[in-house]
Amino acid sequence: MAEVTGPPELELALDDVAAVKRVCEGFREIFARLRAEIKKTIVGQDRIVINTLIAIFADGHVLLEGVPGLGKTLLVRTLARTLNLPYARIQFTPDLMPADITGTTIVVESPGSRQRSFRFRPGPIFSQFVLADEINRASPKSQSALLEAMQERTVTVAGTTHKLDRPFFVLATQNPIEQEGTYPLPEAQLDRFFFKIIVPYADRGEMNEIIGRTTGDLESLVEPIMNSASITSAQRLARRIIVAPHVQDYAIRLVMATHPGRMPGEAWLERFIRVGVSPRGAQALICGAKVRALLAGRYAAAFKDVESVATPALRHRVIRSFEAQADGVTTDDIINRLIEVVPHEDDPHPNQKKGFGKAPSREP
Repeated sequence: MAEVTGPPELELALDDVAAVKRVCEGFREIFARLRAEIKKTIVGQDRIVINTLIAIFADGHVLLEGVPGLGKTLLVRTLARTLNLPYARIQFTPDLMPADITGTTIVVESPGSRQRSFRFRPGPIFSQFVLADEINRASPKSQSALLEAMQERTVTVAGTTHKLDRPFFVLATQNPIEQEGTYPLPEAQLDRFFFKIIVPYADRGEMNEIIGRTTGDLESLVEPIMNSASITSAQRLARRIIVAPHVQDYAIRLVMATHPGRMPGEAWLERFIRVGVSPRGAQALICGAKVRALLAGRYAAAFKDVESVATPALRHRVIRSFEAQADGVTTDDIINRLIEVVPHEDDPHPNQKKGFGKAPSREP
């Protein structure tokens, strides 16, 4: 079995360049080992794996969207093994009840005294790595059972609040095809996901490798690389990455540009955005950029780090207008255009491009 390790605590002075470099290299080595271990099971999908790991090290939850059979559930199960965390899978169905997720209070009888008492039986949400499979197949009442756990890391049942063990992650999957028996996630639920990641189809080469792996008699065994303590240490390390005021201001202006009326002269903004991004979107940009900087071996986040996480951090937080849906303008198109027109520096008269056009994706 592989040795379970993690990056050391960052107990050093910020001007200690050699120590900073050593710690950053340690984090990058752990990240590379995680990716290599995941590749034993997952074919391709490098961008999906990288963004999911970024969200985990930023202490965020992930929503994976894609048609059935693309390996979303397999990816989550593999991540749980490599991170060596208690894992639970909740299959969301229309008849799922909130108590099936959070747990319930039951009546138990003492064998000796025959006295009865109430006892709380925890549900699967009390695991540290929770897969909410096909989350949009459950009713809104059951979907909302995750809200408190995702935001406060607590679960309240019968007036009693129970703390969840840290780290705690919810990785949810959903089918983008609207059909009978699905319930679209409300905006409040979507906003609590750090990233929304679109899982694409495999290409020809990847499909050949998938078929070769899954139809033979070879079995790939995934070894644990980290544990709860090392994951928490890595999250603290990522939090200490520096974000300069002008970089943070750029992330804020990128979010505020989604609010109607914030960018005079960009008529498409009023046409295609109905509701803009909340402050959680700015938090996701900054925290995600910190992890990206750490992966690049830098102790300070840059503009390019913010841009690289903008698409998965904002795509589920921008609500399109009816006109955008009718014209086939996606949230990814809107975010790419925002990156084009929002300047890095706060210029009262920026030389912005007019009109709407698709830009190449900034997502890594």
